[in-house]
Amino acid sequence: MTELELKYGCNPNQKPSRIFMEQGELPLEVLNGKPGYINFMDALNSWQLVKALKKATGLPAAASFKHVSPAGAALGLPLTDTERRMYLVPEGEFSPIACAYIRARGADRLCSFGDWAALSDTCDADTARYLALEVSDGIIAPDYTPEALEILRQKRKGGYSVVKIDPNYEPAPIERRSIYGITFEQGYNDLRIDEGMLGNIVTKNKELPQAAKHDMILALLTLKYTQSNSVCYVKDGMTIGVGAGQQSRIHCTRLAGNKADIWRLRQHPQVLDLPFAADIRRPDRDNAIDLYIADSAAFTQGGGWQGTFTSCPPELTAEMKAEWIAGMEGVTLGSDAFFPFGDNVERARQSGVRYIAQPGGSIRDQQVIDTCDKYGMVMAFTGIRLFHH
Repeated sequence: MTELELKYGCNPNQKPSRIFMEQGELPLEVLNGKPGYINFMDALNSWQLVKALKKATGLPAAASFKHVSPAGAALGLPLTDTERRMYLVPEGEFSPIACAYIRARGADRLCSFGDWAALSDTCDADTARYLALEVSDGIIAPDYTPEALEILRQKRKGGYSVVKIDPNYEPAPIERRSIYGITFEQGYNDLRIDEGMLGNIVTKNKELPQAAKHDMILALLTLKYTQSNSVCYVKDGMTIGVGAGQQSRIHCTRLAGNKADIWRLRQHPQVLDLPFAADIRRPDRDNAIDLYIADSAAFTQGGGWQGTFTSCPPELTAEMKAEWIAGMEGVTLGSDAFFPFGDNVERARQSGVRYIAQPGGSIRDQQVIDTCDKYGMVMAFTGIRLFHH
């Protein structure tokens, strides 16, 4: 197939719409549903991310995309008991690729509502069964087991989009796009991100453990496929906060840091023990948790808990939240461009950041380094900018 007609473009008034190859066949196949223009943009960006993550780490990888940026990305590491409760995981064992998607979606469950899922490995029944529980628009993977495909074909009344992509496909070295009738051309960004980029440690503390290296790679690859400007917080092989598309670096750092703080607060015992009524749907649970974390007093005193919880939960005070967030440590931060000021490091420290990977190259690099040294952080200059638009 050289082309695939789509219902419309980014918006219903943008017709006609299609994807096509100028030469050769499309490297993908729609196995179910009818993906749209934005679906395919999410699918192809997310596939590049998980493919690169698998190549760089050797571990299964997954991503949860919304509007051409990742809400979350993760490696296929085992789930902890706390993660099972946070991410509403059913009982039983899950495969590594299923764990990767569960963790990727768990990074920011609010933003992952109606996501596009991407898997580096074959989609198995474990992954499909978990996806069946969630609100999602579609999935891209190199293959599907027959059982997984059957499960996914039942989702969204049979309309769930399932795309299979050739894992051996390589794009042309030159890419083009048209904006306002004008064609842009540039070389495809085939930059390989691996541990070799992390050797230039510019801080006094140069102790960079292997787990932190994996987290740096995950952060940098996530940024490579995130709308710029962007900053990414990572912990234990999963993103915990992505700040995308901001015009100011500090706003990226604050946005991503606030998301990381919420991820941390979702592990607070009072949040894990919220007394949900048995019939509350998963998205409603996520919304209620977010409201409770944001302002538990207003949520409970205003009666927002009624119908959601079996009883009024205790208040989660600002002091309790601050104390809990202060216990977060060992977090890695990546930035797609240099930090122009040390204020980014100051904000990152508030969310437990210990390791930083960024290009360097600012006239105030020394100020940023000095701020890291003040807190004993480890920072690597990669020398590579990762803008993506």
